[in-house]
Amino acid sequence: MTPRIRVEGAHYERGRQYGAQARAQVRLSVQAYQRVFAHYAGWDWPAVRRAAAAFDAPIAAFRPAYLDEMRGIAEGAGLELADVLAINVRTEVMYAAKARQAPLAARAAVGQALLAPKVPAECSAFALISGPRAPGQPASTLLGQNWDWLLHSAQTLVVLEARQDDGPDFVTVVEAGLLAKAGLNAAGLGLVTNALVTDADTGTPGLPYHVLLRAILDCATVTEALEVLQAGARSSSANYLIAHASGAALDVEAAPGDFTRLYPQFPDQGLLLHTNHFLSPRLHPVDVSLWAMPSSAVRLQRLRAGAAGAATLDDFRALLADHADCPHSICSHPDPDDHPLEQGATIASLLMDLTAGRLWLASGNPCQAPYRELDVSWLGAPAPPALQLLDSPLS
Repeated sequence: MTPRIRVEGAHYERGRQYGAQARAQVRLSVQAYQRVFAHYAGWDWPAVRRAAAAFDAPIAAFRPAYLDEMRGIAEGAGLELADVLAINVRTEVMYAAKARQAPLAARAAVGQALLAPKVPAECSAFALISGPRAPGQPASTLLGQNWDWLLHSAQTLVVLEARQDDGPDFVTVVEAGLLAKAGLNAAGLGLVTNALVTDADTGTPGLPYHVLLRAILDCATVTEALEVLQAGARSSSANYLIAHASGAALDVEAAPGDFTRLYPQFPDQGLLLHTNHFLSPRLHPVDVSLWAMPSSAVRLQRLRAGAAGAATLDDFRALLADHADCPHSICSHPDPDDHPLEQGATIASLLMDLTAGRLWLASGNPCQAPYRELDVSWLGAPAPPALQLLDSPLS
């Protein structure tokens, strides 16, 4: 069962509790990414730490409290801030390395193989906003995704449950040591996400992907989340699918840069669907996502086919277990032909009913792992009760 990490207090103290409770998993994250960065970028760990240090200033100018959280994580795990900062910019390191290979691939002679590391595809996501369930009631907002990543992350997955004095309480399913990934908060806001990559993903220091995910979980509304994404120069491409219990929802494709490189996508008949390539026709940088993650195209086709007529979380649970084009399917499995450090799979699958304030997690492939409901009833409560992972099936 996925470890639950429960934290409270000021930013540094929450980080310290996080690092101490997930000490083994955080240290495993650092060890794993030492091998991963060497394979993808050709950097040893001192080089990674030096590159990560360049992100200190942009984070400090944006939300210095997040650096306090990372210092706390490092202290609790018996590491240095540079180690924790390095894994929090893992997207910037890896996808910048991949983007640098794109021109080489374009110039490669016909029939000549480009021996470049393959980035595993990362995520198939959805949101469904339907009409009110009864007169006077809010619309129903469903949200979820499969998170696909490198196999080592199955050993570092944690559920981080944070009680905050200066923002909404939140729950995020995340690799140990990282600030945030997908999840929901006490304000009714939910977040799922997809990796993207363009030729502008060069690793230029700016606001890192996982820092922005953390900042979105501090927001009370979808509009506030959009303002966060506009707040500074982003370092990497990503897709942010953001929804609210009230029925508001927006998908924001982001390329590196400022607010002019944000490309919103709007619900079509209540649906937002996204995989790992840009959908906006007016993208300014060159999208190399389908070169980096070619399974994205078929997974989006399968999402669109399966989501037509879908109305319940049970419908989406079945869709997230889809095996068309396996192993490169929505429910992703390792490709035995890939290098061990390039093999990916669905590490976790999340389903959320934001209107009802409920969250289910399948730790692993949803074709095999059962969805278990996380007790998130404590979100926003005045005093922290004992939190519990329920074994109840999706209902």
